[in-house]
Amino acid sequence: MKFLRRSQEKKKRIKSRIPFRLNFLFFIVFLLFAALILQLAHLQIAEKNKFDAEINSTDTKTETKNVQRGMIYDSTGKVLVANNASRAITYTKPLSVTTTKMYQIANRLVNVADFNTASLTASNKADYYLAVPAHLKQVERAVKKQSGKLSNSELYRQEVAYVKKHKLTQGYTSKQKQAALVYSKMNGAYALSTVYLKYSGVSDQEMARVGENLTELPGVKIGTSWSRSYPNGKSVKSVIGTVTSHKQGLPSDQINSLLAEGYSRDDSVGSSYIESRYENVLKGTKSIITLETQNNKITKEVKTYGGKRGDNLVLTINANFQQQVQKIIKAAVKNNAGSNPYLVGGYAVVMNPNTGGIYALAGVSRNLETGKISENALGAINQSFVMGSVVKGATVMGGLLSGAITPDNNTMTDMPIKLKGTATKASWFNKTGAEDMSLTAEDALMVSSNSYMMQLAMREGGFQYRENAGLNLPTSIFSKLRGYFKQFGLGVKTGIDIPGEASGFEGPANQKNIGKALDLSFGNYDSYTTLQLAQYISTIANGGYRLQPHILQAIRSSNSNGTLGRTVYEFEPNVLNVVEATSAQWNVVKTGFWDVVHGTSSMRTGTVLTDVKPAVAAKTGTAETFHGSTETETDSVVTYAPYKNPKVVIAVAFPGMASGNSTHISTETPKSIYSAFWGTVENNK
Repeated sequence: MKFLRRSQEKKKRIKSRIPFRLNFLFFIVFLLFAALILQLAHLQIAEKNKFDAEINSTDTKTETKNVQRGMIYDSTGKVLVANNASRAITYTKPLSVTTTKMYQIANRLVNVADFNTASLTASNKADYYLAVPAHLKQVERAVKKQSGKLSNSELYRQEVAYVKKHKLTQGYTSKQKQAALVYSKMNGAYALSTVYLKYSGVSDQEMARVGENLTELPGVKIGTSWSRSYPNGKSVKSVIGTVTSHKQGLPSDQINSLLAEGYSRDDSVGSSYIESRYENVLKGTKSIITLETQNNKITKEVKTYGGKRGDNLVLTINANFQQQVQKIIKAAVKNNAGSNPYLVGGYAVVMNPNTGGIYALAGVSRNLETGKISENALGAINQSFVMGSVVKGATVMGGLLSGAITPDNNTMTDMPIKLKGTATKASWFNKTGAEDMSLTAEDALMVSSNSYMMQLAMREGGFQYRENAGLNLPTSIFSKLRGYFKQFGLGVKTGIDIPGEASGFEGPANQKNIGKALDLSFGNYDSYTTLQLAQYISTIANGGYRLQPHILQAIRSSNSNGTLGRTVYEFEPNVLNVVEATSAQWNVVKTGFWDVVHGTSSMRTGTVLTDVKPAVAAKTGTAETFHGSTETETDSVVTYAPYKNPKVVIAVAFPGMASGNSTHISTETPKSIYSAFWGTVENNK
């Protein structure tokens, strides 16, 4: 019995201990859950803002890298503008970097590479000096003591001025100057934008040393810089234009718009003419690197787009022919300058009358004080002159279209024009009236009769000429004559795809100057560009289609080996307007231009061109001008060939020639150009 009681008591004691252990275990679990709940509550409530900020600080950004610019070729596939690749040292500015950190990087970098400090400014040195916190505090105290409370920008401006004034950077060593230059470029960059610290002349040793120290130079990399080169000479550079260098950076007048398009401050960009006009084609598409960031630190880089080099331009210009025409114009001016002291230059445009494609665009300017001759091919499109009788084809066509004359009834007598209160106006061969003669419209073009054109203008204005009568013409005669001229491209922009084209100049069109309408009729009032003359003669050569002149032939991609790839775009002839004349009316003008060279009159003005083969048609011009009080003249010619199936037109102008000169400069020049054209351009087809 005793044993049984002991056994029962033992069981009771064991039973009493089991609930205690379970309860203790449950209590511990409860405490753990409570702690977990409290921690979760702490994280969700107390630490909510912290973790929200952490989440928000994680982001993706994009970094862009430059690609090779498209190349430019002539019509035969010859490279006019290429790219030179150079090793470069670049810096990609992090999302968040202090001036002190950039100061340290700049100082480290100049110990492994050399930098040219020719462009270093006093402000650059001052910025570098103030990047040292101790220097900044010292200068800040001095400035505030002198000027009191200032805005942050004004305070820093005065701090820079203080450093300059007190010459605090005067003792800088060569390395400090280099570091100041590097620091200025780094400091001027936007976050994640890449700038060139050194864009050429990076030696093998420098590349190796920079590569070995990249961990100590965050943001610094070895890259590639591209610059323009001209493997076949720079004779077409004045037409093609220029690209800004890394040193120049973006043009100041376009910097905001270009930055908005994704350019960096030191990117190269087309700054003039063809390089500028086709910038969007040539620049290509930058490579894109996606950056994953957290707390303003880059955690991952992924190249999401490899970039695409710029497409290539194929021009209508024939490089060899362009060089020859340029030499012909330069030689003509140089050889005639001695006897023509006010000759200011010479210009030529050679064009395809069936497409508007420019074969050559040449010109030179001459400094009248020094006699120096310089290339100025763009003068053919942006400088205008009173051109003289070359425009008479448009005057005759205007008379035909207005009904003042007809192809079968167009004879008038060349005579001096004597109007009341006006000086006598006459043709070059009939100043006194001793050579009065009957002329058809074709004859009038052949001998270049001013009298015929003036009488034609008076007819169009409703005035019947009588000797010594007062000129009674409405001012609308100006717009009427100009309206016909503009149908040929005279006095309006031609639409050429080169920026900066001039539209010419129109003289006053009021009653006070009504007599000038007669001068306008024979080309001695308004001014035109040489390119406008080329468009005008093209319109005659092709039978009435005013075509847009163009220098772009095609846009082509690049093959993997760098050669020209597929055609992306090809320029199609663009008809701006049509001169609605009958074949009989066109025959009057074309016959007149043929007779200028091949007619039977001894007074025809294009005899120098008679032996040119294939046979040509032409119209010469001599405009009376002045240099101060000295009489001068512009000598010009428009011509096309072959006569029956025109393939080429030429327009030339030489302003400032001596009055009455007998040089034949305006006809000898196209004769030489024709020889070059048939020997160079056509032989290559």
